[in-house]
Amino acid sequence: MAPFRIAVPDDVLDDLHGRLDSTLLPEKTPGPDWSNGIPPEVLGSLVDRWRDRYDWREAEGRLNRFEQVRVDVDGCEVHAVVARGRATGRLPIVVTHGWPYSFASMLPLVDALGGELDVVVPSLPGYGFSSVLPTAFSSEAVADRWDALMTTELGYERYLTYGEDVGAGVSDWLAGAHPAVAGIVASHASFSARSRPGVELDDAERAFLASVASAAESGYAHQQGTRPDTLAAALIDSPSGLLAWIAEKIAAWSEGDGLESFDPDDILTNVMVYWITRSIGTSFRPYSESPAGDDLHPIIEVPASIIVQTHEGAYPRSLAEKSYADIRSFERLSRGGHFTAWENPTAIASAILVLEETVR
Repeated sequence: MAPFRIAVPDDVLDDLHGRLDSTLLPEKTPGPDWSNGIPPEVLGSLVDRWRDRYDWREAEGRLNRFEQVRVDVDGCEVHAVVARGRATGRLPIVVTHGWPYSFASMLPLVDALGGELDVVVPSLPGYGFSSVLPTAFSSEAVADRWDALMTTELGYERYLTYGEDVGAGVSDWLAGAHPAVAGIVASHASFSARSRPGVELDDAERAFLASVASAAESGYAHQQGTRPDTLAAALIDSPSGLLAWIAEKIAAWSEGDGLESFDPDDILTNVMVYWITRSIGTSFRPYSESPAGDDLHPIIEVPASIIVQTHEGAYPRSLAEKSYADIRSFERLSRGGHFTAWENPTAIASAILVLEETVR
């Protein structure tokens, strides 16, 4: 395990600014705002901010205030923030981001936990400063490495887990398959019941699953899963294109109207992690490589705290009970969408601390 600090060379930033200076914006397609993707005027404003007012060196300094490491875990160089808590005897937690965000987007949760316990925030394989897996991407394979990171590398005997989006699948596999996990907090609770042989869904469960399978929101996943290299070629060469691809999903999946609920500099920092590491193409691997049945984690027996975020506000408790055998709490948030720990870190931190006290 080696200490790690982010240090982007000046020539990378100079190249970025040259590309931003040459940005070409598309003509707006007729229709309501956001109905055809990110409005060109919104993208143009973000590009202007990125070029003229955003300070990467200040953001780099904020990221580097956290202890970071890189460690080889079964053939994958894993980057992780390791935020040490003040108290002794508290259970640590591993926190896993999803797509299209990064470890940086989970740091508000670290701050919200206030040093009460150790928080480990790895970058998914192929994202940011972590290398790709030596095998096809699967939630199970990542969970195996996260467990080794927490136990073998960092020396924890027991720990909690929390994940969102792609990271939610990793978290479910951790809680279902690794005995060192003492409990799970889930704001992206499992959909695995829909695929389990012999499991019957009721009308409310079927209606909910149909409601989150919108064709209008699935085009990105089809493209990333079927033509990842073509898409990556466009995005890795264009910072404005990369920004548009990521920011449009942040707007679509968050609770607010557009991007109003986010600090634009936080959005740009998240995009910068993809830009400086050239990792947008490898971040598509969960979509293009995950094997069939990767969502079929074992039934989760450890204590679970289920938090229903607003993007999935109708998620039925009965659906959760088909994947989590020991639900200690079930709460519906009034604020906080798909990017739950980014949008409402206080609520997630509270749930983590309550569960930790329960299972410690």
